[in-house]
Amino acid sequence: MLSRKQKHILLKFFSMFSVVRGYNVLVIVIAQYLASIYIMAHDKPLRHVLFDVNLLMLVLASAATIAGGYIINSFYDSEKDLINRPIKSRLDRLVSQNTKLSFYFVLNFMAVVMASYVSFRAVIFFAIYIFGIWFYSHKLKKLPFIGNLVSAILTITPFFAIFMYYKNFETVIFVHAMFLFLFISMRELTKDLENIKGDLAQDYKTIPVVYGEKASKIMLTALSVLTLIPTFLLLYRFEIGYMYVYFYLSIVLLFVFLVILWRSKTKIHYLILHNILKFIIVTGVFSIVLIKVSVVLNRI
Repeated sequence: MLSRKQKHILLKFFSMFSVVRGYNVLVIVIAQYLASIYIMAHDKPLRHVLFDVNLLMLVLASAATIAGGYIINSFYDSEKDLINRPIKSRLDRLVSQNTKLSFYFVLNFMAVVMASYVSFRAVIFFAIYIFGIWFYSHKLKKLPFIGNLVSAILTITPFFAIFMYYKNFETVIFVHAMFLFLFISMRELTKDLENIKGDLAQDYKTIPVVYGEKASKIMLTALSVLTLIPTFLLLYRFEIGYMYVYFYLSIVLLFVFLVILWRSKTKIHYLILHNILKFIIVTGVFSIVLIKVSVVLNRI
């Protein structure tokens, strides 16, 4: 049996884990390594990638920055989250705002220290990234279009850090990035539809609030059509190994998404749509291993 003090500490831990979205951070860490092995540094021996200390520092700096970003985002959205996510909000509030902010500064300091191990340019990169996340959470998030665009850019920024490190400018990388960017943009707009009640109460000028649900659905449909362009290119213009299975699956799920979208009227419908997009994105991360399994085995 756990003592009362141990239960209290455990609850605090789960509360902070919820605030920093630990599961999301872990997925991004895995995604950065898989992208490095299979896409960014596919021509390098596997051990050189896995045991590259500079890469490790960049990945850890990204993880710390993202975790800090979730904290500052939670700080500014605390009132809105009480309306949109009451259960999660109650768990998050088990840790005081002062403790969260202290941890936010510690994480950002750690990110800069780890980036300094790589280079001064990496320090500048993460300093700008940290500022960008804060400015988005403080100001830009409440603006239609700009908030969605900046959020999508900030989400793929950790992969840009790896891209700049390896300086691999192959076209296939940009096509993969466009595919990911479009799906993240769709997820952000779907989240706005899901959270419209809290956004209205807190005067957030999101796309659904300003232009309405129908206009948002039209935009999501247009984005869905646009995702077919990088999907087609990846399927028929580049060597992606068995990952073609994932892209065909994403097309099917995208069709299901659109059918549900135009029948959606309630928060639970938009939550389902959000989870479909999240499944596509997360599955895509782990599907990277299907690109060239034999080539990777030969690189060991």
